[in-house]
Amino acid sequence: MAEGNQTIMEKAEARFVDKQKKTAERNKATAEYMSEAKAREIKTAKLRSLRLAKEEADRAAEALNPTPKKKRVTKKAAAATEAKT
Repeated sequence: MAEGNQTIMEKAEARFVDKQKKTAERNKATAEYMSEAKAREIKTAKLRSLRLAKEEADRAAEALNPTPKKKRVTKKAAAATEAKT
């Protein structure tokens, strides 16, 4: 009877050790996932701020040096220029 109890205890201990290993692996994987997610958020925020700064600089440059708008060519004007040539 004592041998039966000993094998039951050994099995229980083995299950407990397996559960501890799985829990440790799960915690490690979760920590890696969270650190990658945080790094991604930081990188995204940095890129967004750079993009917004560039867009603002482009708007300021456009305000200082507006590009001339092209004149629309009407059908009558196009026909007149063709007739001249």
